[in-house]
Amino acid sequence: MTTQPSAQFDFSQVLRAGDVITWPQATGEPAGLTRRLVAQRAELPRVTIFVGISVSDTLLPAHADHFRFRGLNGAGTNRRLAAAGLLDIVPAHVSKVPGLMRSRALPVDVALIRVRPHPKPGYYSVGVMADFTQAMVGAARCVIGEMDERMPVTSQDALIPCEAVHSLTTADCDEWLMPDGEPSPIDVRVAQQVANVVPDRATLQIGIGSLPVAVCQALMSHRALGVHSGVLCDGLVGLIEEGVATNAHKGIDSGRTVTGGLFGGRRLMDWANDNAQLDMRSSDYTHSPQVMAQLQNFYSINSAIEVDITGQVNAEVAGGRYLGAIGGQADYVRGAQLSPGGRSIIAMPSTTLDGKISRIVASLQGGPVTTARADVDLIITEYGVADLRGASMRERAERLTAIAHPDFRNALGLKIK
Repeated sequence: MTTQPSAQFDFSQVLRAGDVITWPQATGEPAGLTRRLVAQRAELPRVTIFVGISVSDTLLPAHADHFRFRGLNGAGTNRRLAAAGLLDIVPAHVSKVPGLMRSRALPVDVALIRVRPHPKPGYYSVGVMADFTQAMVGAARCVIGEMDERMPVTSQDALIPCEAVHSLTTADCDEWLMPDGEPSPIDVRVAQQVANVVPDRATLQIGIGSLPVAVCQALMSHRALGVHSGVLCDGLVGLIEEGVATNAHKGIDSGRTVTGGLFGGRRLMDWANDNAQLDMRSSDYTHSPQVMAQLQNFYSINSAIEVDITGQVNAEVAGGRYLGAIGGQADYVRGAQLSPGGRSIIAMPSTTLDGKISRIVASLQGGPVTTARADVDLIITEYGVADLRGASMRERAERLTAIAHPDFRNALGLKIK
């Protein structure tokens, strides 16, 4: 197969009116191809772009002149499209996305992917994102690959047959990386509360952002942790490299770090390259309740925009704007509680960054219920831990009010709807 620079690829030769174009999330974006697509849009038929979380500056509201936008979330740089009312959100659990693509309930016509040759003959590695990349490739009529030797070589569900790629280009653009951010003092306080709950030998699921970074730092004195997570950040690599996370007591996948995506910087990518102790798996596996039920002491750690005093969690909408995601939260909240010794944690600062709005509220003001109160386990803020297992409505209100910011506790009262 002959190759050409991504900037020279002609999308007009492969796109049809009404096509849905997609690419892997975040660090998986083939930036040369996506920039070429945007640059060529005036020459192309009207198409839809479907995205997961994005961290690039590729897609802008101005591009709605020739594209329609659909997405799984309003996180990352998707917020620009969502704020402009241009992003049509598809509410779906991450565990369901591969199956939705295979069935064409989530149609995919053209897939753009990053690839790198794999030592296994006849295969490419897609490197950084395995969550639903295989399903995307299998569902697409046309798969365009961007050869990028900067990616780590990874295996398992990050492998696709070479013949699945119909056109091949060479990367000619910077790659998108996600180095860890700096936690705030409040993040550090919340993280310490989380670390006080997590026992040695726990298996962890942690998301991305400054609070998860703080949680990783707070866990540095723990022992024999394991990792089974939808994404990895640089902070989790720190736990592994320091011998804190050994994966020795997971119950399954012993000695192996399991994830669906690498959401980090150069440190993470270098660690992942040809690492025999890393398993890249589809979200069919990473978010499977049957798999989580086999993990020992599985602790899922997620966040929220707000929680009402009955325990309902909104992780999607703030101030009427879609900023978050359903993501894998509900998958992990339920899955962790199927694990022997497992717990589910929703951790967040007690207020917004400016301290003016409580994130524990009397009722969700028009926001969706991302995770139902009957599924919620532990809610944690910098003021403590509210254990909602078996708690009545009044007990929930009392426990959640106790971990709200003191300035808002009186306003919360004990109003139960």
